[in-house]
Order: sequence, then structure tokens, then C-alpha cells
Amino acid sequence: MAFDAYDDYEQSELVQKWLRDNGLSIVVGIVIGLVGIFGWQQWRSHQARNQGEAAEIYQQLQTALASGKTGAADQLVDKMMKDFEKSSFTVFAVSDRARQQMEANQLDKAEASLQWAASHASDEALKSLTELRIARVELARGNGAATLATLDRIPAGSYQGLSQELRGDALVKLGRTDEARKAYQAALSVLSEGAPQRAALQMKLDDLAAAGKQGA
Repeated sequence: MAFDAYDDYEQSELVQKWLRDNGLSIVVGIVIGLVGIFGWQQWRSHQARNQGEAAEIYQQLQTALASGKTGAADQLVDKMMKDFEKSSFTVFAVSDRARQQMEANQLDKAEASLQWAASHASDEALKSLTELRIARVELARGNGAATLATLDRIPAGSYQGLSQELRGDALVKLGRTDEARKAYQAALSVLSEGAPQRAALQMKLDDLAAAGKQGA
């Protein structure tokens, strides 16, 4: 649960950062389009309109999910994948779908959704977060080696708290407890005091310590 909370927090922060970074360019693109300048400026205006429409549909998706209208939510995600394939909002939407699929234990579908999202993420931070979610699916499948391989693709320094915790979980599954302990400690070292999963991480470290004493 703590990991889920932190994962949701990271996506929320990423959406807000994306809006801050791109909001001005969207407005500029719309203004340029309105003055009727052709060529490059028209293309910018078209891109801005697309992003605005994608953002509006993404908001509708969040409302549908909050209301438990899964059928309507699926239709909105399908529309975004078809009409706004290159939008970061569509990557967010497909990632939300994958989370729902994971909760329903539809791991094959969740991984397929996340692979699509990763291949369409133009923002490196968003791509890294999507890769982390792929690693979560692989771990849920019990495949520790695949989890580690996916984590190795993520650039150093990206989401280290989440990445190192997942690495520790995979190493525990593979029976490599000493390495797992180091990964958990590395995760703790980069998390703030108020991070949602600190307590869960400390519990995992305590469990490893207890298991080590029993095996001694």
C-alpha cells in the first residue's frame, strides 16, 4: 500500500511538472495559430490544440475512474490511444489503465499497457516511471531476474527510492538477502522523512534482520 501511494504521488507530481513546463508553450502555440501565421506556427497551434483536447479527456478519465465507471474509462483511454498517441496525457492514461489491470490481477494486460506507455513516452522521467511499473508487474509474476533487468534500464538517479526498494524485493525473491539489505538501505537513504513508504521499507529491513538471526 505504501508503495502504491508513493507511485501515485510520483505520477501526480510528474503531471503537474509537465503542465508547468509545457503550459506556456501551449498558450504561445494557440496565440500564434490565432494570428493566422502559416507553416511552423500553424503546426505549433495544431499541437497546442491537441494537447488541450488530450488534457480535457484525461480529466474526464479521472472523473470516470473516481466514480467507478470503468467502462466509460476504458472508452476514453481507447480514444486517447487512437487520437492522441503522442501526447504525454495518453501515457498517463494508459498507465492508469495498467494500474486497474494490476489490481484485477490481469498481469499480462497490465504489462502490455505499460509496454505501450513506455514506447510512447517522450519525457525521460515519465519513461523511467513507466519502466518502474513494468518492473512491478514482473515482480508480481515472481520473476526476480526480469525485474532486475528492467530496473537496470532506468537511468541512475531516477526515482531511486522506488527503484532501490523494488530491487531489494527482487533480490529477496532470488534469495540474495545481503544485496537486498543494501538495496533497501540505499532506498531509505534517499527518501525524505515524510515519504509514504519509509515505514514499509524499515519493516522489510527488520524482517531481513530477524531472518538472519534465525538462520544463524
